[in-house]
Amino acid sequence: MIIKSLELTDYRNYDHLNIEFDSGTNIFYGDNAQGKTNILEAIYIAATTKSHKGSRDSEIIGFGKDEAHIRTVVENDGIPTRVDMHLRSAKTKGIAIDGNRIKKAAELMGLCKVVFFSPEDLNIVKNGPSYRRRFIDMELCQLDSFYLYNLNNYNKVLNRRNQVLKDLYFDRSLEDSLVIWDDQLISYGTKIIERRRKLPSVSEEDYETLLKSSRSKDLKSKMTGIGPHRDDFSFMTGEIDIRKYGSQGQQRTAALSLKLSEIDMMKKLSGDNPILLLDDVLSELDRKRQGFLLDSIGDIQTFITCTGIDDFVNDRFVMNRVFYVENGTVKQMS
Repeated sequence: MIIKSLELTDYRNYDHLNIEFDSGTNIFYGDNAQGKTNILEAIYIAATTKSHKGSRDSEIIGFGKDEAHIRTVVENDGIPTRVDMHLRSAKTKGIAIDGNRIKKAAELMGLCKVVFFSPEDLNIVKNGPSYRRRFIDMELCQLDSFYLYNLNNYNKVLNRRNQVLKDLYFDRSLEDSLVIWDDQLISYGTKIIERRRKLPSVSEEDYETLLKSSRSKDLKSKMTGIGPHRDDFSFMTGEIDIRKYGSQGQQRTAALSLKLSEIDMMKKLSGDNPILLLDDVLSELDRKRQGFLLDSIGDIQTFITCTGIDDFVNDRFVMNRVFYVENGTVKQMS
């Protein structure tokens, strides 16, 4: 699996960009705030429909523009597939595969599997549970379209149930309707729990019993306190919780290990290599961890951003194609 080309129109600081990639290592270098990360972000959006930063479509569209376009050609086993994505500030994005419009993001997920690694991924280790749940969800959505379907429906039902819990303050008769939302939450939530068990070791308990037994607490807090939306996992070295007590170096190693595990799992579960996006990561790692990461890349198509080629040990790997990025323009150097 490789990305052959990328075309951008009115995307962030790119009025128009059309570049072709090598199947090996692609390097983008230049000063900060020139548009290097925007290229990797566009690839990630083309694969997952979402920005790795959590940005809204309206924030991605070029300043003063109403819409933007991302066009990629993905090749899998020698067969090319064109993905066209139309971002609109006031509407949901439009997506077409080989010219055929799709109605649901699930039809795109998994076509191009990507692993994005940036210094911000330390937040998965250091910050609250929502960062770790988002990591799990994005991983599983790329591997299983049914997971995305169940997750979307679970979140919709969860929002409705929480709204009912709030409305009960004014109308106690609404409590009977909780049974309807409970049944749907259990149906979708159980499937999410079962699938997550294959990623981290999330314990599977009797979700239905736990949800119903927490009804009185939910009524008091006006929120649903039990379910996959409360899942979390820990990074441990021996008995030490790295998030709470680990050094900065240990936390970096944990984030690196997590991403390498993500690559390995995608290979095993999908039978194909994912595409690796490394955004200014090597500058954040010491020489030992740099080597560990680069030795793990192997035959994966890789996109790397950096401020200068001198930052790298030139003989560590082959730089198949090098691009210089300056103020929204990209020049191929080799």
